[in-house]
Amino acid sequence: MAADDPSSSPVDRADLRTRVDKALAEFLARRRDWLATVDDAVLPVADALDDFVLGGGKRLRPAFAYWGYRAAGGDDSDQVVATVAALEFVQASALIHDDLMDRSDTRRGEPAVHRRFAERHRARGWRGDPDTFGDSAAILLGDLCLVWSDELLHAGGLPPQTLARARPVFDEMRTEVTVGQYLDVFAQATAHTSVELAGKVARYKSAKYTVERPLLLGAALADAPPAVHTGLSAYGLPLGEAFQLRDDVLGVFGDPAQTGKPAGDDLREGKRTYLVAAAFEAAGGAARAVLEARLGDPALDPAGVAALRDVITSTGALDRTEARIAELTAIALAALAAAEIDDEARGVLGDLAVAATARSE
Repeated sequence: MAADDPSSSPVDRADLRTRVDKALAEFLARRRDWLATVDDAVLPVADALDDFVLGGGKRLRPAFAYWGYRAAGGDDSDQVVATVAALEFVQASALIHDDLMDRSDTRRGEPAVHRRFAERHRARGWRGDPDTFGDSAAILLGDLCLVWSDELLHAGGLPPQTLARARPVFDEMRTEVTVGQYLDVFAQATAHTSVELAGKVARYKSAKYTVERPLLLGAALADAPPAVHTGLSAYGLPLGEAFQLRDDVLGVFGDPAQTGKPAGDDLREGKRTYLVAAAFEAAGGAARAVLEARLGDPALDPAGVAALRDVITSTGALDRTEARIAELTAIALAALAAAEIDDEARGVLGDLAVAATARSE
């Protein structure tokens, strides 16, 4: 796709990702050295976070933050790249906790963190319940990632007065994703079928911290005027929601070889996404009965997954979601065209919009 081609910018996506990975690797190496001074028993924590943080991910959040900074006229620097790399630890924290709450077995084709530590307990014949140990480890590792997001934000090398401008955005973002995650759990627990609530979950659980807040974080680092913040927000919020809706579609119809998660996992978990809410809204008696009987069944087999997919498709929910993705992306691109930002950054942000919404993983 176009977003994977080198841009005309001296800092293209591949180069930026390499620099983000380098900053993360250097930070994790320093943290490993410190953990080694505590006890050898905690070195598996370092191993797990090395694998989790460095082993995958699209690095979209640091990319949006970096180009939000450049959009506001900021100059390239390794210090900025290291600072925005802190967003990957926010992402790691959210994913580790999300996998635990969803009882997911895998992430990016590898055992989820709670499964990894449960297996470690089981293989060594330790006392107590292996799954309880794995759950506890995942909670703590997710918390540690959130702590380290703070640490890397302040260790990137930018002046304190620069960080002070960005700090409120960073804090607001972490609050939003936590509240959004609670709304997601609430919607599942109450079997909510509201398209409105599903949209709110998408905005707060993912849209804001994936696109809008990273952009505004970068703009704050560059001391952007209000008009730049307004333009980036108008682009980032609808794009972030479109990103999450694409994620929801992939969670039901995606190829496990590309998504790294078993087919139909979102259906087994009973995720009350926009896609599912749209199906409930349109489903008649028989189709609704299938949704109510099978959605959220942890033992859902391939036939059950196929039945739910058929309902989602036949009710028009898939088409409606694809249309909503297209609509939100168009709104975002129109806002980007009108934004008072650097033209080079505008071009890269346009490519990033494609990368965020027209993806298969």
